[in-house]
Amino acid sequence: MTLRKTILAGVLAAAAATPLAAQEPVKIGMITTLSGPAGYLGQDIRDGFQLAIDAEDGKLGGVPVELMVEDDSLKPGNGRQIADRYLNNEGVKLFTGIVFSNVAGATVPDIVDAGAFYISPNAAPSNFAGKECNENYFVVSWQNDSLHESAGQNATNLGYKTAFVLAPNYQAGKDAISGFKRFFKGDIVGEVYTRLDQTDFAAEMAQIRDAAPDVVFQFHPGGLGIAFLRQYQQAGLLETVPMVVAEPSMDAVILNAVGDAAKGVNVSSHWNTDFENSANEAFVAAWKEAYDRPLTYYASQGYDAARAIAAALKATGGSVDDADAFRNAMREAAFESVRGDFAFGPNQHPVQDWFSLKVVDGEDGKPALKTVGTVFEDHGDVYAAECSL
Repeated sequence: MTLRKTILAGVLAAAAATPLAAQEPVKIGMITTLSGPAGYLGQDIRDGFQLAIDAEDGKLGGVPVELMVEDDSLKPGNGRQIADRYLNNEGVKLFTGIVFSNVAGATVPDIVDAGAFYISPNAAPSNFAGKECNENYFVVSWQNDSLHESAGQNATNLGYKTAFVLAPNYQAGKDAISGFKRFFKGDIVGEVYTRLDQTDFAAEMAQIRDAAPDVVFQFHPGGLGIAFLRQYQQAGLLETVPMVVAEPSMDAVILNAVGDAAKGVNVSSHWNTDFENSANEAFVAAWKEAYDRPLTYYASQGYDAARAIAAALKATGGSVDDADAFRNAMREAAFESVRGDFAFGPNQHPVQDWFSLKVVDGEDGKPALKTVGTVFEDHGDVYAAECSL
């Protein structure tokens, strides 16, 4: 063998022997809300996502990844600046993490217009699900309306005839009330939009008392939900006007904070800790071992987002550069979701089941969320028909 052939053979042999771990890590830019009253939402998304990475010793789908995390402080301008820096200075092509729809509205268009991918673990405003859908935009959580559609159907199933509805005055709040009204078959006797930074709901409590509805539906995530529920109880309304909500208004942190004030509240959700499937049982056990705090659906969505990305990276051998290949792999949703059956609809938003939950006394005597029935099966969203993908 000539010297040239010997050298070439050695190079090829070394290349073939190079382990997958020697790959340059795929950068994942996580822009999320980590501070303020809603900071735990982003913290749980981050930690759920990281839990999936830790389960693979720093990889997703066998591919090394580098998770880059920054706090948007619930400010759309911050989210956009972080995305710009990640895109142009760090060469990030894969993004996730945004909690709030107003931040997503300012940030996601820049990401997908640059040819990068955005995989949402939470925020999913209606405009991005319909006419403004994009082939590089995937949602692993739900479409904003759909989770509140489940609350509307749940209220209908429970036999309520009149409802008073409240939500913050931003895109997700508007989607929430639209979704509830779409499936609630009774009459709306009051509709109020609160401020996104509101902490005093005395005026709203008075309006509810005057309207005397059969039920109240409210969407107030994070610290807003804690404040609203505490004041609802203090106003004496909890004993007279029942409440039906979707999961953002009764996650494990809110439940832990308000305690007995939550007993009897009806909740609809796509996930709960008591789901009996192998993926969820492993996730719940891993969270309890890793973190000493309540487990929320935000964490479950961060975990599922990471597992969806893992399945796509595994299929493409770790490449995001071939956009068509990565996109097609994402569409397959070849991962076991903690919520059970999962598929992407034609607008790359979930098609999934929704369940009715109720706050009851847990085994330890503390209030707990118990799954008691099914609200929807294989439920997508109404905006998919407007998407041209």
